[in-house]
Amino acid sequence: MQHTIHHFRAMAGENIIELYAESHEAADRAAAVAIAEVKRIEAKYSRYQADSVITKINRAAGFEKIEIDPETAQLLDFADICYQQSDRRFDITSGVLRRVWNFKLDRPPSADAVAPLLPLIAWHSVERTVIAQKQTIFLPKTGMEIDFGGFGKEYAADRAAAVLLSYGIRHGFVNLGGDVVVTGPHANGEPWQLGIRHPRDENALLATFPIASGAVATSGDYERFIDFAGRRHSHILNPKTGESVHGLQSVTVFAPSCLVAGSISTIAMLHEGNKGAEWLAQCGARYLAVDAAGGRIERLIHNP
Repeated sequence: MQHTIHHFRAMAGENIIELYAESHEAADRAAAVAIAEVKRIEAKYSRYQADSVITKINRAAGFEKIEIDPETAQLLDFADICYQQSDRRFDITSGVLRRVWNFKLDRPPSADAVAPLLPLIAWHSVERTVIAQKQTIFLPKTGMEIDFGGFGKEYAADRAAAVLLSYGIRHGFVNLGGDVVVTGPHANGEPWQLGIRHPRDENALLATFPIASGAVATSGDYERFIDFAGRRHSHILNPKTGESVHGLQSVTVFAPSCLVAGSISTIAMLHEGNKGAEWLAQCGARYLAVDAAGGRIERLIHNP
């Protein structure tokens, strides 16, 4: 078996596919198709792409319905499930808050700056129809947006891993900026070793876990943030208030798919105070979290 490592850039980050295959040619072929799948999803759903599905939907906000394909419809269905399961905290219309949240500045936006955007955060008002097997979506207010940033990378990781499996890659993993899907262990059967970054020390690991299959996703308050007036204001924002949430420092979740792991970790981060830890305890997932005081909380009954 040939062991190969493939580095590539996509979704605003550096990514890795590592795998074992019968030959270098087979490895390169499988990795190339998996990378192409990641870039397809980025092109289709990135809000930064002028011709993406998301951009098309957002441009039509307040004016017209947009027809969507089955893949997009399924992702919108998933977003709706997350919205319901999170008590409306996971809201894909909340991306409008980036208009006033600039993490290159030294302070968060004022309440007066945030207030005009809050009426645009309203997933419950988005209209979806099915007519003659054609599905449409309509954002009823001018200026509304949807954004798949909360789960697009996780979906891409799952899809890339599915491509590897379709090419017979039973030993390898996809790592998209820390969102990981493992198709199988090393060729000798040994699990991969997964390091979880410490949320307050970028040069330290919180923990290292063996993983032979499944997916892992981490959400934290350390990716983009502003330290102001003795508080950390992270990029994880409460759609009901437009303010940064304050609770858990980080959450790592182990699940069968990265899409599920990522949604659980994000929803937990979206809860304020101790409610994130309480929600994790109720959802039944395997996780490792760090609370606001730096304490470690975990539920890892089975070896991940």
